[in-house]
Amino acid sequence: MDRLEAMAVFLQAVDGGSLSAAGRKLGMPLATVSRKLSDLETHLKARLLNRSTRQLTLTDAGREYLAACKRILEDVTEAERAAAGEFTEPRGELVITAPIVFGRLHVLPVIADFLKVYPEVDVRLVQGDRFLNLLEEHVDVAVRVGTLPDSRLTATRLGVTRRVVCASPRYFSEHGMPQSPRELSGHRCISFDPISAAQSWSFRIDGAEVAVPVRSRLVANTAEAARDAAIAGVGVTRVLSYQLHDALRAGALVLALREYEPAPLPVSLAYAGQRRLPLKLRAFLDYAAPRLRERLHALA
Repeated sequence: MDRLEAMAVFLQAVDGGSLSAAGRKLGMPLATVSRKLSDLETHLKARLLNRSTRQLTLTDAGREYLAACKRILEDVTEAERAAAGEFTEPRGELVITAPIVFGRLHVLPVIADFLKVYPEVDVRLVQGDRFLNLLEEHVDVAVRVGTLPDSRLTATRLGVTRRVVCASPRYFSEHGMPQSPRELSGHRCISFDPISAAQSWSFRIDGAEVAVPVRSRLVANTAEAARDAAIAGVGVTRVLSYQLHDALRAGALVLALREYEPAPLPVSLAYAGQRRLPLKLRAFLDYAAPRLRERLHALA
């Protein structure tokens, strides 16, 4: 029995909540996952998991063993990184994830300059507006907009961005500019799915955050689509301020309801807290953080 592999299977089963989830993550048949866990329990002479048709629960022995497995596998990973030279000089592949628009406009230029300075580091950039699980997806660092739901992550604050309402000058001239959030019920709205529900948008009214009903004539899953539809006069949209900076500067869009904007959202560099950061990650954090802060400050 490969005990390190069995430990990894055990961890995935607990994290995924089922043997089938562990199998999908590890690329193993369900029968293989079950056999490896059974072999591990036989070797330890202890039951680690209580299995039911719906869920897995840790036994007392399993809870203690889980903590030990995490520590052991982290030590092995760190030893492998040290042997590969990750702690002696910045080298190897660095996986970075970022939102689509912010990644294209701001993260990619910083990466391009970073690659010139660190020729032994290669970067894989994954852009998307949904949050990836850094540990499960093997991502080194993420540019995150919003609060971090995972307490296992460490965050370096870069700045903030605002949720702003806008439309084209032509639309506002034809339909009037709303003077309060509740007037949006009489407007055609364009919702950007990741930050606004199709049925309601939240605003700060009299010091409290209030959900205001809207009618979304269009729901888009990218900021570019929502922005372009607003420029075309389809209706009023709400996106993040950095996503339409150029359109505002060009006069293609006009802001509304600024005094009712919700609290700004933090923008951070997030990474899994490790006892010892690989130099490729440390180098990127030190290089990118001040440059991204400068770019966000310019957008404020």
